[in-house]
Amino acid sequence: MRAKEEHEHKHASSGHEGHSHDSGGHADDSDGHEGHSHDAGKEKIRIMIIRLAVGAVVAGAGMLGSFTGWLELSIFLAAYLLIGGDIVLQAVKNILRGQVFDEYFLMSVATIGAFAIQQYPEGVAVMLFYQVGELFQSIAINRSRKSISALLDIRPDYANLKAGNETKRVSPEEVNIGDLIVVKPGEKVPLDGTVIEGSSAVDTSALTGESMPREVEVKSEVLGGFINKNGVITVEVTKLFGESTVSKILELVENASSKKAPTEKFISKFARYYTPVVVIVALLLAVVPPLILSGAAFSDWIYRALVFLVISCPCALVVSIPLGFFGGIGAASKTGILVKGSNYLEALNNVKYVVFDKTGTLTKGAFKVTGINPAGELSDAELLEYAAFAELHSTHPIAESIRVAYGKEIREDQLEGYNEISGHGIQVKVQGKEVLAGNIKLMNKYSIPFETPDEAGTVIHVAIDKKYAGYIVISDEIKDDSAKAVRSLKELGIKKIVMLTGDAKAVGDSVGQQLGIDEVHAELLPQHKVEEIEKLMQSKSPKEKIIFVGDGINDTPVLARADVGIAMGGLGSDAAIEAADIVIMTDEPSKISTAIRIAKRTRRIVWQNIIFALSVKAIFLILGAFGFATMWEAVFSDVGVTVIAVLNAMRVLKVSES
Repeated sequence: MRAKEEHEHKHASSGHEGHSHDSGGHADDSDGHEGHSHDAGKEKIRIMIIRLAVGAVVAGAGMLGSFTGWLELSIFLAAYLLIGGDIVLQAVKNILRGQVFDEYFLMSVATIGAFAIQQYPEGVAVMLFYQVGELFQSIAINRSRKSISALLDIRPDYANLKAGNETKRVSPEEVNIGDLIVVKPGEKVPLDGTVIEGSSAVDTSALTGESMPREVEVKSEVLGGFINKNGVITVEVTKLFGESTVSKILELVENASSKKAPTEKFISKFARYYTPVVVIVALLLAVVPPLILSGAAFSDWIYRALVFLVISCPCALVVSIPLGFFGGIGAASKTGILVKGSNYLEALNNVKYVVFDKTGTLTKGAFKVTGINPAGELSDAELLEYAAFAELHSTHPIAESIRVAYGKEIREDQLEGYNEISGHGIQVKVQGKEVLAGNIKLMNKYSIPFETPDEAGTVIHVAIDKKYAGYIVISDEIKDDSAKAVRSLKELGIKKIVMLTGDAKAVGDSVGQQLGIDEVHAELLPQHKVEEIEKLMQSKSPKEKIIFVGDGINDTPVLARADVGIAMGGLGSDAAIEAADIVIMTDEPSKISTAIRIAKRTRRIVWQNIIFALSVKAIFLILGAFGFATMWEAVFSDVGVTVIAVLNAMRVLKVSES
């Protein structure tokens, strides 16, 4: 199973994932989410820019001044160490670890070789170009991480701890089992517990995926992560923060994320084969011709071999790849899509299955009257009017949606004897008539025969003077662009679109049908969603990727388990944004197809750069081996390739959203 998971989790990558230096020159690749880690990354980039600038000035002085001997060597050596000392250090560290042939080794051998044959400016110039490429890469990583971390704060901020008649704000970790906490309207429930005072509607969608708010009263259980909508409740804590539901889910996400083994970036793979070949060819070039050709001097062929090594530095190649992905990530962020790493952008190219959560992803997570069905002689407007009057004092989101649908002023002097029956509904007299508005339990309580509708959504039954008057359907609205999202994904060649929801089957099937979704699985708990993803994982081919799109805390294990997890960032839960590989800030599901198009364009441009850089490199290696190219020509060819690659990569930024 473990092997399968690791196999399934490999993301296509040719970007910066897993690639960092130990020096001050490169952004911190650790996944720390604290603000200071980003400040540290920014500081490292600033130091790197200063180092490169000072190194370039020193090298420039060495080239312009007519220095000779030890003084010339000292000046260029100082410039070289300022610019590339960390690369040499990294190469030494890797050799000690047994990793000999990588780009650090090649850069070090080639540039030290240039110094050995007294081509000091070339040695410094080659290292400078390489480091500028690395700098671009670091800036890309840091910017991407910074944008995302600004959105994140996955823990409940505080708990209102009750001490006697007072409450004080404390950290959730400071609260013990048996302590009483007060949760006010709009606040997040910080820890799991039991309500001992008050009643309210709580938004549980982040944890359970249920679209309708849940009523809680004395003796009801509440979980950390619920959002209190209206009443003030006092909760007796039953679990410490470390044991709470939110904490457990976050832990599950971290563990699931650790199973994602990012594939080594293209350049490292390439360097593993390319570097030994280049070093062996250079050695043969230095040794073989003088032995077999009459009149060939060792010094000439050693020079040629070192020129060959300098030419072989994959500078343009190393710059062109991260720049291409930087462009792709930049283009995506312009359209409100934050990609956490180039490997995820690359993985989008192979997506064949898209799995959606429903509430807050394909639907708005907001409620609206979608059906008015009067019984008897009442009109639609009359039924809605009675319901709106009955719901005047309720702060419940459903009551609010009825009042919004009614849209007229409700005069309180027309009401009398208002009585909210907890968990049932409302009993009130409107213009002298007794109105009952609520759920099935309310109708049964007063023995009123009622219709059972087959419509999807929450049903409010209304009775007037103990006689059934009809029902109103309130349902979660489908997002304006959800149908467009499904349509455009199918146009991109997605094999199957699936929807998973914790909601009732009737609700799920109704949404699925309206949007043209291939498969709907309803009434699922978080662990069942992971099981559905696992089933898809087993049925697909190893190269095909699965996207999961969600927005709630309950989606985080699935976001982490899928090949690419996409979170709705504008209204989505912090934990979902944290677990996701890609965050859509606009909450529009249609952005997924935009992201896939950007990924395909990015890959095309990156491969154009790779092929172009390798072709030019091959030509100059042949010219260098036969003595037709000097180091300067090689360095300038590299700069030319790099400039063209940069200009080509910038085309990625001009991606249309259509």
